[in-house]
Amino acid sequence: MTYNEFEKAVEVMQLCTKVTQEDLKARYKELSKLYHPDMPTGDEKKFDELAHAYRLLKTYMQEYKFSFTKEEFSEQHPTILNMEDWLSGRG
Repeated sequence: MTYNEFEKAVEVMQLCTKVTQEDLKARYKELSKLYHPDMPTGDEKKFDELAHAYRLLKTYMQEYKFSFTKEEFSEQHPTILNMEDWLSGRG
């Protein structure tokens, strides 16, 4: 996964600082109900983006570790902008 893919997945999933597998799954369930195309608030494009983001982050967590923080990902990619700045809109 590239940093841009990670960045986009975090944005789509609307995640905060510390994320566990349970947090990720719960957030996916919550947002998938909101964006499911059969729901009044549904949006097929957002639903597809959400499913893709969930798969990327789930795979990352299974392959590398069971949880992550934005700082840990930034340490693995030191040449990339700080996630704190990106998440707060300064990056």
